[in-house]
Parts: sequence; C-alpha cells; structure tokens
Amino acid sequence: MAQIEILTEDERWTAAALPALAEKACNAALDELSLDADYEISLLACNDARVAELNTEFRGKPVPTNVLSWPSEERAAQIPGMIPMLPDGAAHELELGDIAIAFETCTREADDAGKPFEDHVTHLLVHGTLHLLGFDHTNDPDAALMEGLETRILAKLGIEDPYRV
Repeated sequence: MAQIEILTEDERWTAAALPALAEKACNAALDELSLDADYEISLLACNDARVAELNTEFRGKPVPTNVLSWPSEERAAQIPGMIPMLPDGAAHELELGDIAIAFETCTREADDAGKPFEDHVTHLLVHGTLHLLGFDHTNDPDAALMEGLETRILAKLGIEDPYRV
C-alpha cells in the first residue's frame, strides 16, 4: 500500500482530484508486483515551468515534460528486459522516492490524444511509480517490459492501452 504525500504547487491539481488518482494508480502498480508493505511516495503536483526547472537541473533538458521520477534507491535490473530488484518491505526500503507531474503538459497530451484527463494522469502516475521501482524504457527490452506492465495495470483499472495506435 502506498502512503502518498502530495505537495500541490499548482492549485489546478486540486480540482483534478489528484489524491484519489494517485492512490489508485500507485497502489495498482504496487499490487501488480505483489508489493504490500506501506511504501512511501512523495508527489509534487506542479506546472510546466516547475517541471522544466527540474528537468533542466536533473536531466539537462530545459523543457517541460509530463512526469519525472527520482527513486530513493537504484533498483534497475542488470540485464535488459528483466525485472528490477524490487524492494522487500524492509524498513530502509519503504521510501520509494519522488514523482513530479506537470499540469499543462498532462492536459495538452490528454487533449491531443482524445483521452480523459484522469486516465492520462493515472497512466503517468503508474509510469512514475514503475520508475521508482527500477523499471525503465531506455532500451527495447526494458521498454517492452515496462509498457507491458503499464498496459496490464491500466486494463485492471478500466483504462485503454495507452500504447495502442
């Protein structure tokens, strides 16, 4: 179960019912991987300007993006396409990390794709949670694993495959 601490810097997230979306999305990701300890996630609900600052600082990319994640520990698998080293619920592994999500980019992407805003945000929060758990999409085998997980998790939540063209 995820304990999610939300810092809302952009009040537009208040009307979006972000706490309920975050609880649903983050817990669905943990449930899919049979992780049942009380894990902690910090979520920054902000705007494009703030995410662009963070993206510049941490990734050297001076542009906004939809979601950023900072895992508390390195958990990536050593072999592409394999499951990362998932936390075991030990006290030192309860904090999974931080996620930042940008309102304008999420809104624009949902509109451009003709998707409900809530569905897109749920997908991005699942995506961010998987990043905290060590999943990535930097190579084809890792991307296939992560996207497959996202698709299964979202299907269980009644959300269409976000990768279907």
